[in-house]
Amino acid sequence: MNNYEKFYINGEWVAPRGKGTIQVIDPTTEQSCGSVPSGNAADVDAAVAAAKAAFPAWAATSAAQRSAFIGQLTAKLDERKEELGALIAQELGMPVGWSIAVQVGLPTGVMASYIPLPAEMDKEEIVGNSLVIKEPVGVCGFITPWNYPLHQIVGKVAPALAAGCTMVLKPSSETPLNAFVFAEIIHEAGLPPGVFNLVTGAGRVVGEALATHKDVDMLSITGSTEAGIRVAELAAPTVKRVTQELGGKSACIVLDGADLNTAVGSTVMGLSMNTGQTCAALTRLLVPRASLDQVVAIARAAAESIVVGGAFEEGAAMGPMVSKQQQETVRKYIRAGIKEGATLIAGGPDMPPGKSEGFFVPMTVFSNVTNDMSIAQEEIFGPVLSIIAYDSQQEAIAIANDSPFGLSGAVWAADKEQATRVARQIRTGQVTVNGGAFNLTAPFGGYKQSGNGRELGAQGLHEFIEIKSLQL
Repeated sequence: MNNYEKFYINGEWVAPRGKGTIQVIDPTTEQSCGSVPSGNAADVDAAVAAAKAAFPAWAATSAAQRSAFIGQLTAKLDERKEELGALIAQELGMPVGWSIAVQVGLPTGVMASYIPLPAEMDKEEIVGNSLVIKEPVGVCGFITPWNYPLHQIVGKVAPALAAGCTMVLKPSSETPLNAFVFAEIIHEAGLPPGVFNLVTGAGRVVGEALATHKDVDMLSITGSTEAGIRVAELAAPTVKRVTQELGGKSACIVLDGADLNTAVGSTVMGLSMNTGQTCAALTRLLVPRASLDQVVAIARAAAESIVVGGAFEEGAAMGPMVSKQQQETVRKYIRAGIKEGATLIAGGPDMPPGKSEGFFVPMTVFSNVTNDMSIAQEEIFGPVLSIIAYDSQQEAIAIANDSPFGLSGAVWAADKEQATRVARQIRTGQVTVNGGAFNLTAPFGGYKQSGNGRELGAQGLHEFIEIKSLQL
């Protein structure tokens, strides 16, 4: 059991002001695997006060000093990758091999990518008679989700440290344990007290206290669109900067002549990653109507080949949903798809064969989906794929853009230039062309209700920068 009783505030482990604890449930066994304190507004006040007091000195450190700290954090994350991977596998449910590679490997890479970026803060520009300089935005509040918990922490903490900001982190209550290990790593690296602070608790308490706090200069949230809207509303009276990485309902367009086996198979397998609990997951597969029958056969075979099992079950490729609530949400959408008239070709709302406990949902695929159905318009956040047929390339682009979201997308074509032309017409923050690899130094974020701002790389750093003009 991983039971934590204290918060990390001002460089020390301190007793919480709030009462009670949050039990962390292992989604494979449905049993508790740890607990963390449930904080309140007084805990947030203490953490913010520590961050505010630490800000002037941290902002004044040299770029070289900040780079050195980020380098130490990278090394320590790598040293503890096995431990962190197993911990996240337990609290999230992702098979442990994938957890080590993705849930820890990705954020370690992101942290490393920020080692050279503090130097960007020293770059100045002459514009006429003005000297334009960069300064850190100040005290930052971070609200992070449960699906890629450590990655989303690092995706905010790394650029904030690089810019010279101080911060308070509120991780998700579903997967908070890894955040305490991260705080241990921060402490071991010798980061000055108050630069990083950790408080756990309910979103409506701790999250809302951060959003409304007068001494928080910036708030960054990754979560549902509803949560992002709520945070923006709460932050408005203090006119703090708000960045949001929110929901998605991303489309994969397969153009006529594309390699169907590769395009369709990789889409199904990609959606199985993290049991579909990925904001950028490709959940709408748009295919030429003449190829529909072939696509259905490929998708069914791919879905049925996926081995569903517990986080530490040998051979498992897809784990459970994170919680009973999430399992029920996904089942509700699967039932809605059937009721709306879509054709169920794989999976369904029942437990996978051989499973009697755990929050499992099978890889589920629908065909004959129209884009007005709820399974095509709403974010399910589970392993549910909707196959939609189209009659022309322009119709495919129109369907892809007919969504309140705009986070990700993909295009497959026999000709890369044709795929790129189509990709340019999709209104999303990123588009994969013919299976292009994820780039952790490229900006990540969305259009429309998928959010505001960008994470990762130099663009991620810019979100933490204030621009000052000195008129000379």
